[in-house]
Amino acid sequence: MDPMGNQTFKCCLLYMEDCPMTSSLQQKAISGAHILLSITKHHQTEFSQISLKSLSLTDLLHIGILVSILSLIIYCLIRDGHRVRDLSGKYIFITSCDTELGNSLAKWLDKRGFHVIAACVTEKGRQDLQSCCSLSLRTVNLNLADSSSISRAVLFVTEETAGKGLFGLVNNAEGTTPVAPTDWLRIEDFQSVLDVGLIGLIEITLKLLPLLKKAEGRIVNLINAEGLMAFVGGGYNLSKWGMEAFSDILRIEIQHFGVKVSIIEHGFFKAGAASSDIIERDLLRLWNRLTPEIRDAYGEKYFVEYIKAQRLSVRRLCDSDLSKVMKCMEHALIAKYPRTRYRAGWDAKFFWLFLSYAPTCLSDMLLCMIFPTPAASGKSVPRVLIKI
Repeated sequence: MDPMGNQTFKCCLLYMEDCPMTSSLQQKAISGAHILLSITKHHQTEFSQISLKSLSLTDLLHIGILVSILSLIIYCLIRDGHRVRDLSGKYIFITSCDTELGNSLAKWLDKRGFHVIAACVTEKGRQDLQSCCSLSLRTVNLNLADSSSISRAVLFVTEETAGKGLFGLVNNAEGTTPVAPTDWLRIEDFQSVLDVGLIGLIEITLKLLPLLKKAEGRIVNLINAEGLMAFVGGGYNLSKWGMEAFSDILRIEIQHFGVKVSIIEHGFFKAGAASSDIIERDLLRLWNRLTPEIRDAYGEKYFVEYIKAQRLSVRRLCDSDLSKVMKCMEHALIAKYPRTRYRAGWDAKFFWLFLSYAPTCLSDMLLCMIFPTPAASGKSVPRVLIKI
């Protein structure tokens, strides 16, 4: 590399040491730049003795690709580390703070100095948050299935922000049940989940958009990794796929107003939403209301093995470390350039992501090995072949 190139790299190093980013990212970026600079210094004499004419087109192409990749990595690390400087007085609105995930998020952001407005369905959820958080945290009742409740919550947020606008909207809705084979369900079973997990979230987002535009804020949608891969019947998968599509469309359209939209695709965590007791209770309720024809088509053994498969999937996939979601959430809210998508949890990064890109025949085969076979198929109902 010529002296001018060396001088450029040294300027980049000085800039990285001064730029506002987390220490870990800063160390990675500086280390990468040092490595690249040392390589060029080590081979500077050799490079100076080699004329460009002696290098083949393939060699030049390889060198160009290597330099481009290293430069891109350093650039991404620097860009990812930039933070919003002034966080004082910024308001964050979080839905469904009755759930363990929403409750933990509210506490996490409150400790970091945000003015958190936590929406809860129950009065108990509001009292629990108020008793253990700072005085700046405010709570409001919100039922995402009720338009009038949404309107009251939006009015409350408007009054609280007092003309400053809303810096962050965190959409979190984790109503999962009922989850069961599709022909066990009725239309109202789908409607009850979609009203909360899709329609309700879209409605409150639309009504808060003027406040988000005013503050040039950001929208963060928490979406379970089932938005990557559907494997059980019910409205839960539909709501997650719907929120994925809504987020992508909204991100493209609203960016012109300075509003950023991020998706956090998280795996299963040991929270109330993933409680096997709730899932099993609903499965029993649905089984008892089935017609004799449908019940005979599946068989008692299928019902027992299906519950075992659900129980094993919850136990094996659930992670107890909610901080993985919190860190993604914190970056999405305070980064100057938040990412489009975050993945939190090992199953979201590897298991569900792999299945979503795998050939359909492979993912179908894997799911057939996890769940039992109905008695009417003529095949024996196997025990769970794969313990996730």
